Amino acid sequence: MWMYLGLLSALFLGLHNLCKKHAVNNNEVFPVLLGTLIAGFLVFLPFYIGSHYFPEYLKELGFFINDISWQYHGFIMIKSMIMAASWILAYQALKNLPITIVTPIRSAGPFFTFIGAIFIYNEKPTPFQWIGFFLIIFSVFLYSKIGKKEGIVFKKNKWIYAIIGATFLGASSGLYDKFLIQTLTLTPQTLQFWFCWYTIIILLIILSITFFPNKEKRNNFKFRWSIIAVGVLLQAADYFYFKALQDPEALIMLLSAIKRSQLIIAVVIGGLIFKERNKRKKLVPLFGILLGVFLILYS
Repeated sequence: MWMYLGLLSALFLGLHNLCKKHAVNNNEVFPVLLGTLIAGFLVFLPFYIGSHYFPEYLKELGFFINDISWQYHGFIMIKSMIMAASWILAYQALKNLPITIVTPIRSAGPFFTFIGAIFIYNEKPTPFQWIGFFLIIFSVFLYSKIGKKEGIVFKKNKWIYAIIGATFLGASSGLYDKFLIQTLTLTPQTLQFWFCWYTIIILLIILSITFFPNKEKRNNFKFRWSIIAVGVLLQAADYFYFKALQDPEALIMLLSAIKRSQLIIAVVIGGLIFKERNKRKKLVPLFGILLGVFLILYS
């Protein structure tokens, strides 16, 4: 069951990536990110209020938000700091790079998760899983060669380093999620509500320094419908991902890889919508990544 929940998460992530590209295109990154988080927070706010006034009804629905200790708030705050840094880097890279380059590099996230799962959670990969993960990494290398034809030299482009940093931080957060869900037994909706709350606070602090005092940046910001869509789709993707993690048998390394199937939406449909170049050539390494994911699932 947890694998099907992972595929549902991948579906919403793929749609989320398309909307995110639209939201940040020629736009100010930080307020866009803040807007998506506020939209996601508002999705869970009625459940938080309802948990205090109609607790039994919310428990029946499965959306009851628990009261947690200050220690647990601290653990969620750590996740918020990790993901705030990851998103800031990722959004800046997405603004300055084609989606057909950014998304495949992000697909290397399972490799970092794979390493962490072995050393932290003692998950034992099979030979097919080894082949699958290294196939994903090799395919990302092929994308770097295609990127050069679009004027993107990986060694000299700072946004490439930004997306790699975002990928590493995102993978770290994925490993941390297993601790939050399985060890601390936080429910998905409880984790998502407080995570959005603390990340909004972090971004408000950043924007109070970099955005709000700058009149030019304020004038450059454009509100778009896709900002709200990004927030809602991300919360849907995270909800199914956390529900999958609640299963004691769920392996974080496989779940992380399953989520890479979002590439079909991001690269194929995204490439057509945003009219990016070399779409056919990008299908070759895309096939390599999907084959790597298949080998992991097959094993």
